[in-house]
Amino acid sequence: MPIMPASRDPAPSLGLTGATVNAMALIAPGAFLWITYQLQAAATAPDGSSVAADMWPGILLALVIALLSAVSYAELARKYPEAGFGSCYYFAGQALLGAKRWARLAKLATGWAAHLYYWVYPGTMVAFMATLVGYIYTQVTGGTMSTLALVLFSIAFALLAGFVAVRGVTGSTLTSLVINVVQLVTLVGFSVLAFLYRATHTGTWVFQNAVDVVRPHSIQGVLMQSTLAILILVGFESCTAFAAETRDAHRNIPRAVILSLVIQGAFAYLLEYFAANYAQTNMTAAAASSAPLGDLALLIGSRALMLSMAVTVVLALLGTTLSCINTAARVSYAMAKDREMPELLGALHGRFASPARAVWTLVAFSCVIATIGVQSVIGLTGITLASNFGTFALYGMTCLWTYMAFARDEQRRFVRHMLVPVLGLAANAAMLLAILYFAGKEKYICFGIAGGWALVSIAYVSLTSLRGRRTLLPEAG
Repeated sequence: MPIMPASRDPAPSLGLTGATVNAMALIAPGAFLWITYQLQAAATAPDGSSVAADMWPGILLALVIALLSAVSYAELARKYPEAGFGSCYYFAGQALLGAKRWARLAKLATGWAAHLYYWVYPGTMVAFMATLVGYIYTQVTGGTMSTLALVLFSIAFALLAGFVAVRGVTGSTLTSLVINVVQLVTLVGFSVLAFLYRATHTGTWVFQNAVDVVRPHSIQGVLMQSTLAILILVGFESCTAFAAETRDAHRNIPRAVILSLVIQGAFAYLLEYFAANYAQTNMTAAAASSAPLGDLALLIGSRALMLSMAVTVVLALLGTTLSCINTAARVSYAMAKDREMPELLGALHGRFASPARAVWTLVAFSCVIATIGVQSVIGLTGITLASNFGTFALYGMTCLWTYMAFARDEQRRFVRHMLVPVLGLAANAAMLLAILYFAGKEKYICFGIAGGWALVSIAYVSLTSLRGRRTLLPEAG
């Protein structure tokens, strides 16, 4: 595989549509309604009671937190359009230029959180894909795929995603555009069928009426659901890692951040989760099924509807995995150029100008994460929470860097540059505490992954700092 030096920059090829579509691909609404509904239906409070009734308000709270974070990302992207592959990692360094002693520590902390999120997330998507394939296999054949078969499939799918990602972001963008259009059309069609089903049938419904779907039933239920729901909303910030590949990045990247979240989160998710819950007849069965949306599609439609929706989910998961791999590899590339990660990750493919070595390293790590996830719903929830833990940590720090970046800026605005970042920091910190308090057995997997990554990061930084005679907190001067 031909590799070019890290010093060569990729040519800008994305416009507003391309940047937005790459972020939308990571959010993938059609996919997440299918793959995360079981986790949300099975969610329980510390005392073991179900909090499934708070699914929709939990998503709404997560959306508010995501919007606060999105505004912070957009403002930093507008202020630092030269960020290139660095995204949040670059933002951290720039925000602390006035306090250079702390800049390296801030960048390392941001990089750790970014990698916990971006490197665990693709493996989580691979595990979800294997779970989906297992469900389809059961529906078609009546049999059950073994855990070994699910692991082997996960490896094959991760390799496929890596192969496409190495070929560059332009090809991935076209794939993502097609997938997003198919998803949005499918979810609107499904929602209409769900409404019609309840209007034309009598029976026992999980929720008494529309108001019952959207109202909070308990504070802890809403918080617990939010710790899971953030997974379905993250990704809006991924386009900030494509600044080097986006034309007029100063203008297009901030707009893409907000547009992607509004289209996918405020429209798609709130609509489809409302429709699914409005037509839900058995939440206990949904918690036990590997694909409760597939079961619901069979109930309100037909086998053909279920299979057609499953196909769109397969496509969406491919797009989501590609988008996150593209983002994760680029952040790793930026850190490698700063000598904060192994040098081998800081090289571009000679033909496609993509960070190929970082991509293949990520593919290998995704296989390990997916292997944990396919073991059981506890494993799947555990890796989901690990990714979400990194997400909340990263978003919270980015809100902090936004406040600091504009603290002495003469053009700062009170709402966008002070109030929103402070609220975003507080909200993301509250979600971290919620994971610590509300999560059950799954949190041990979450903290095992997070702690393991922290130890590896500390060991690597310590070793390279000693070799390069670099200090973590250099003296001011």
